[in-house]
Amino acid sequence: QVQLVESGGGLVQAGGSLRLSCAASGLTFSSYTMGWFRQAPGKEREFVAYISRKGGIIYYADSVKGRFTISRDNAKNTVYLQMNSLKAEDTAAYYCAARDRVGSYYYIQSYDYWGQGTQVTVSS
Repeated sequence: QVQLVESGGGLVQAGGSLRLSCAASGLTFSSYTMGWFRQAPGKEREFVAYISRKGGIIYYADSVKGRFTISRDNAKNTVYLQMNSLKAEDTAAYYCAARDRVGSYYYIQSYDYWGQGTQVTVSS
């Protein structure tokens, strides 16, 4: 049974930082590319960041480029999202996702497994 469990969310002031983690189990983690997505209330889920199997290829949404950093530790079956210079508009539930197939990395439909999400709230 595949499980993705996010942690590290919380309440932070604008300009602050948070580090999200996503621990994976039940799959061969190093065989999966990983993504982070977010969903704000009343909005559609949107792409945030992507990392390839060995971490050599990384993409970010324009809205987080230069502020967020995605990384992974295949020995720990964990993917991270370091979020700096947080803004009120970053407030959302953040989800990690895993996929082992081709397809556009920013499409929700390209991912096979999803976590339950962790809430990030940025106060202005």
